[in-house]
Amino acid sequence: MTPDTSGLHHVTAIASDPTANAAFYVDTLGLRFVKRTVNHDDPGTYHFYFGDGEGTPGTNLTFFPWGEDGRDGEFGAGQTQTVAYLIPDDSVQYWTERLADADVAVERAERFGATVLGFDDPDGIRIELVADPDAEGTGTPWADGPVPVEHQLRGFYGVTLAVADVDATARVLEGVLGYEHEATAPDSAGTDSRGEGATSTSADRHRYRSAAGGPASIVDLVETDRSRGRMGAGTVHHVAFAAESVDEQEAYREAYADIGLNATEPIDREYFHAIYCREPGGVLFEIATTGPGFAVDESVDELGSRLTLPDRLEDQRERIESQLPAFELPESHD
Repeated sequence: MTPDTSGLHHVTAIASDPTANAAFYVDTLGLRFVKRTVNHDDPGTYHFYFGDGEGTPGTNLTFFPWGEDGRDGEFGAGQTQTVAYLIPDDSVQYWTERLADADVAVERAERFGATVLGFDDPDGIRIELVADPDAEGTGTPWADGPVPVEHQLRGFYGVTLAVADVDATARVLEGVLGYEHEATAPDSAGTDSRGEGATSTSADRHRYRSAAGGPASIVDLVETDRSRGRMGAGTVHHVAFAAESVDEQEAYREAYADIGLNATEPIDREYFHAIYCREPGGVLFEIATTGPGFAVDESVDELGSRLTLPDRLEDQRERIESQLPAFELPESHD
């Protein structure tokens, strides 16, 4: 029997300038810079991880910053439309004011009984902060962060995926990952990830929740008539779901095969093991183990303080560092 995932493990996107990317997520949104490493498949590119105080699974938004010369992406079908974080129910005013002070344009909406603050990051990726009194948060506060502990982001709320055929993607959510359809309602937001208007998406939002429940367990599906999106800066690369062990991960691989899809063999990403499969709607799904975690090569107190490399790349450190784009740590980094 296939296990039910607890929900999101991490989300990985593509940025342009690494300094602007880190400044926004650390100084403005108050996430901790929990890991500064490289893309293991492309060591000339940084891989940044932003999360809670310890980099708990279900809190980490990660980026490949390609640099200013990197190709821009184009939003379309088969991509993540929004990434949503949970905030305390009484923090809406705080975040409205904080984002305004940072000159971030915010749109407010009500959706499924929750207040949603939507805005774009420096590369146009759509971020939402959701105040849902019925939702459960996750993670460990970052005591030294720029946002007061009582207002800090409480881990992922969920993601919205824009697909050409909701039913095809839903079959993977339900048949492999153990999600269940919870509700369908008019989409009050009505914009794509770059805020270009409602004409490209249907009027309905289909909410799915992991049967295991808990934090980071929501996936919303919306249909779009856009052509397939193009990967690049300003788009999400993949969405990762959590597996408690490599044995669970293997059960997911078998479940993919049962519905005619092929997942990769497990890949050691140092901080977790990962498998990948592109679902029929075009979104790249990863299933990542919850361990061993980010403290395998840095103490919790030192997370993000240096460039970490896997052992197989350590003897190439000088060459790798010379190829990476210019980068300055965010002001709030501890």
